[in-house]
Amino acid sequence: MIQIQNVSKWYGSFQVLTDCTTQVSKGEVVVVCGPSGSGKSTLIKCVNGLEPIEKGSIIVNGTKVNDPATDLPKLRSHVGMVFQHFELFPHMSIIQNLAIGQVKVLGRSQDEAHERGMKLLDRVGIKMHANKYPGELSGGQQQRVAIARALSMDPICMLFDEPTSALDPEMITEVLDVMVELAQEGMTMMVVTHEMGFARKVAHRVIFMDHGQIVEDAPKEEFFGKPHSDRAQQFLSKILNH
Repeated sequence: MIQIQNVSKWYGSFQVLTDCTTQVSKGEVVVVCGPSGSGKSTLIKCVNGLEPIEKGSIIVNGTKVNDPATDLPKLRSHVGMVFQHFELFPHMSIIQNLAIGQVKVLGRSQDEAHERGMKLLDRVGIKMHANKYPGELSGGQQQRVAIARALSMDPICMLFDEPTSALDPEMITEVLDVMVELAQEGMTMMVVTHEMGFARKVAHRVIFMDHGQIVEDAPKEEFFGKPHSDRAQQFLSKILNH
């Protein structure tokens, strides 16, 4: 579903990604972890062209993301993306937030978009808040709206960029529960997160990054059992012992 081949990226003279190669198969859940500044978020943003790459190639479901001829808005309409800070339209109600993309991008009628939106709000447990505005909801509720909005576009895969890092500890579980359900239903997912409990529960593979490089790319049992690199062992010992 997602192929990342020898991808490198620079911000000016600073190299933020160096020869990153990995892939995500259909139905696979891959967690990307690593210290702050390791290039995790940049890598996931490159997958749907939110960040351009200077070297290598990224192919999503047969479409080359970094080909100048690629229709990026069309590609992004099939790739769900959930950000750290929700990115909901504050002046629109929750149901309007879910309907607008379906109407403008997928060409659905208002009624169809509304019906699909209500089903998804029900699925993430916030149907009762459909007519409220984002500012009236908690952070956890807003992030569940953001997930429902991404799902309303019938994505072929979902990208999550640290979806719980802006949330209070009590709200994290409600968002992770929705993500666990999605994973168990077979959604192809690439998730940048520090939530190792989530990785242990649903990830098929774990990618560990440091200084813009993929240091480990292993099945989760192997990663948590005995990572090959000293850097990953050091990272795990710090986050799993606290």
